[in-house]
Amino acid sequence: MIKHYILNLNPTAKHEWDRCILRDPLTAKRPDIAKLIAEAVGADTGSYLVSVNIEVQVLEQAAVPQAEQLSLSFPEVAVSSSLREVA
Repeated sequence: MIKHYILNLNPTAKHEWDRCILRDPLTAKRPDIAKLIAEAVGADTGSYLVSVNIEVQVLEQAAVPQAEQLSLSFPEVAVSSSLREVA
């Protein structure tokens, strides 16, 4: 069974549950993984030992708006003249 989802990662989100969101691309609902596995088993009742293999392929990455991009600034390091002569 192949399913497609949109994964939104936001490590700076205010709440923990908003930092990693998996959604259906058409309905925007969060998938119920247990229900998907139950549908794959196809039985009404019983207990099953199942093996679940999750293979992830990034199909496309959306551009990050400028406001959400992190900018890293590094302090300038002064190089003394004695170090320049050694190098």
